[in-house]
Amino acid sequence: MKIVLIGNYKLDGQESMDRFLNMLLNGFQNRDIEVEVLKPTVLFGLFFSSTKQGLAKWFGYMDKYIVFPCHLLIHRLKSNKNIVYHITDHSNAIYLPYLPKNTSSITCHDVLAIRGGLGYADAYCPATPFGKILQKWILKNLSNANNLAAVSNFTMNQLIELSDEEVIDLKNWQVIYNGFNAPFKPMNRERAASLISTTSLNPDNEFIFHIGSNLERKNRKLLIDLIVELKEKWKGNICFAGKPATNEIMEYAKTLGVENRVISISKPNHDVLVALYSNCTAFIFPSFSEGFGWPLIEAQACGSPSIASNLNPMPEVGEQGALYANPNSAVDFANAFLKLQDAELKNQLIKRGFENIKRFDSSIMIDKYLDFFKDNLQL
Repeated sequence: MKIVLIGNYKLDGQESMDRFLNMLLNGFQNRDIEVEVLKPTVLFGLFFSSTKQGLAKWFGYMDKYIVFPCHLLIHRLKSNKNIVYHITDHSNAIYLPYLPKNTSSITCHDVLAIRGGLGYADAYCPATPFGKILQKWILKNLSNANNLAAVSNFTMNQLIELSDEEVIDLKNWQVIYNGFNAPFKPMNRERAASLISTTSLNPDNEFIFHIGSNLERKNRKLLIDLIVELKEKWKGNICFAGKPATNEIMEYAKTLGVENRVISISKPNHDVLVALYSNCTAFIFPSFSEGFGWPLIEAQACGSPSIASNLNPMPEVGEQGALYANPNSAVDFANAFLKLQDAELKNQLIKRGFENIKRFDSSIMIDKYLDFFKDNLQL
């Protein structure tokens, strides 16, 4: 068996999807399986550094939706019958009609953009007029996928709800949890403090940690409200990693008089990221919508006391290894945070987190994908 992994257009900058593809690539290669990676070639988008907006987006569409499907058809004609095609990102479901139906599959990471395109406000993913058309196109092809893996039960159920029950065949649809895309484990305090001291964050001060973007669904403003709600009960800082806090968020913090307690660390390297998880007072993940929620299990793996949104899939993924609170309520998160002052509860939470993450070992994920291919695809 040879596996062909279909990845994302380079200029779209889909970092998490690239990491997922590399997880599969390395996992399959470590099992001595022949793997090939296919991605849309940058042709029309050659003169742009990014194709996320404006005219560049339309040039990218030509590379992705006109040129690459032709590439896939040619690849099929040249290939033998013992090939498994796997699309690693559901947003590329439009490639499914160009692949052999019985020996192709796809991973669905979330349906947030699809739900946003269909007008669901709770997805927090507004769409442009063309975006609405694109998301309906993606949904139609996902619904007709013979073989599909979803990264959580929550994502699977949302997809089924959106799909036409007369069209879909759920026999070969399966939930396969994501594994870790990098090594995460507790870092000793001395090394963590040394790494954190290279950033704008003082390692001697307590801090709440959040990693992600400034998208509305990530709910970063709640962390500002949280430290205001805590008042004199806690005087530490907030650390936003990944994307730095926007001017809007900083202005919001300024109006509440806490702007000096908000610190951003842009795209920390892996060691610094592990140090932040390992050294924070708590990891806070108040998202309104996710498909899986990698940061929650990363935090648990590093021994970080974690508080997440009580909206699925966070409880499904974090299970008993985190506290959960209403993402619309800073008071609810503040009460959860104060519970961590109970050392016994905090230690139990960390211990349960270590137990929970055993479900997400990358080797388990690879085994499940190989079983998925062998059981469902007609080779």
